[in-house]
Amino acid sequence: MMNIFLQAASLADTLAGGNPVLTPLASGEPQMNLLEMAMKGGWIMLVLVLLSVVCFYIFFERLAFIRKAGKEDPLFMERIRDYIRSGEVKSAINYCRITNTPTARMIEKGITRMGRPVADVHAAIENTGNIEVAKLENGLPIVATISGGAPMIGFLGTVTGMVQAFWEMANAGNNIDITLLSGGIYEAMITTVGGLVVGIAAMFAYNYLVTRVDKVVSQMEARTMAFMDLLNEPDQQK
Repeated sequence: MMNIFLQAASLADTLAGGNPVLTPLASGEPQMNLLEMAMKGGWIMLVLVLLSVVCFYIFFERLAFIRKAGKEDPLFMERIRDYIRSGEVKSAINYCRITNTPTARMIEKGITRMGRPVADVHAAIENTGNIEVAKLENGLPIVATISGGAPMIGFLGTVTGMVQAFWEMANAGNNIDITLLSGGIYEAMITTVGGLVVGIAAMFAYNYLVTRVDKVVSQMEARTMAFMDLLNEPDQQK
């Protein structure tokens, strides 16, 4: 019976931390704080933060603009066809202006050129379409530049940080401390991580915006072909 009590007491001491072998270490080790770690990256991190702010601003601004450009009445071409067949050209133009989308502005330009050769009408629509596509893609080159430039800036920060670390080691003489080198290296690598994070986010943002623009452009091309078919109908040819 006494042995059972002794074993139970030993188990209680172990669970309570009385056993020095099984006692967990004190949680006084330094913890990694992302904010503090980013601040140790130096001025390069400020540049990366600025680039990320510009990237996200362009992304959300372009996303709202492209969504608005892609919204259109599914019966848009049907109404344009009815207006033109009934000879209500002014009503068709007004309807395009009320719709106020890239497709509507292209069709409006084509309606104002009705009566001219079909090639001239198509050229006028195509020129307007090029202008509208340029408006949709406004700001996208900046996002693409950030996606490629941010990692390079991060690498630049790493190189300059390594140079600084070795310079401090050279000045330390015989009093070289391993923490001096390791601290300088990890601080230098912070800029690489920051540059990669900003670059990867910008790359995904750019590709997503390009995909949305392509969908709007495909919609514009489909409406253009429908309008040209309308002009080529027998009752519209002169």
